[in-house]
Amino acid sequence: MTSFLPLRRVRVGAVRPLTPRMTRVTLGGPERSGFALAGPDQQVKLFFPRPGGAALVLPGSEDGDGDVMRWYAAYGAIPADRRPWMRSYTLRAHDPAAGTVDVDFHLHGGADEGPATRWARSARPGDEVGMFGPSAYFATPLNPTAGDWTLLTADACALPALTTVAEALPAGRKALAFVQVADAQEHLPLTTDADLAVHWLHDDDPAALPEAVRTADLPPGTPYAWLAGEATAVRTLRRHLVETRRVPRPSIHFTGYWRHHLPQDAAPTPADLAEARERLADTAG
Repeated sequence: MTSFLPLRRVRVGAVRPLTPRMTRVTLGGPERSGFALAGPDQQVKLFFPRPGGAALVLPGSEDGDGDVMRWYAAYGAIPADRRPWMRSYTLRAHDPAAGTVDVDFHLHGGADEGPATRWARSARPGDEVGMFGPSAYFATPLNPTAGDWTLLTADACALPALTTVAEALPAGRKALAFVQVADAQEHLPLTTDADLAVHWLHDDDPAALPEAVRTADLPPGTPYAWLAGEATAVRTLRRHLVETRRVPRPSIHFTGYWRHHLPQDAAPTPADLAEARERLADTAG
């Protein structure tokens, strides 16, 4: 039975450090044929094998038959000691001729280091991972040319996604980016035809990013805001834009990529649940 779910097994083709804390992994394989990127910030789910050299275990095509919820239930039914870790990442680039995609991994340290960072640190050509997507199941439409200008914010984890949005901006578009990284060694080039001004923040405290926007003298007019990074910082930024800057909610795209000192598999916090209710209310409205 053929599955309509975009699940593939891919292998590492190359690993290249971009900065001391950012590594690019090129993934490819025969199942990449017919694949195309539909726009910026295209996310996928990556599945990392458990340590110890065991083979990567994924649900088969018959486990979903095109139904993502049934497929996810089958994934959850894999014994915990064999179930691969699942994490979300943005595709940085696609090479149709080579049949490869690039994924940039920010290498978290200390208490925030998880299985994806550990995998990326030791990744070698030939290593296998699973990839689900890109898919309409978790795609969020972006419209960075809406409004009078574009506001982009990201921490180091979200910087690869921000670079794809910057590249998609049209020539002459007024744009302002606030990017938080550890130090100047972590700067990545932001290639764009837009009129983009970039403010680099050198600080590991997630609270530094919303504070920088709060105290900034922003351009006149209504922005389209793209906010990504640590979940609490993103929520603080969105609240400031809505309540203080009076930016309409539909003009703000926001994504919490990670939670400070919490693994991605941890249960939702009350703040996470409140955000989910807000998203539902915005959709219903």
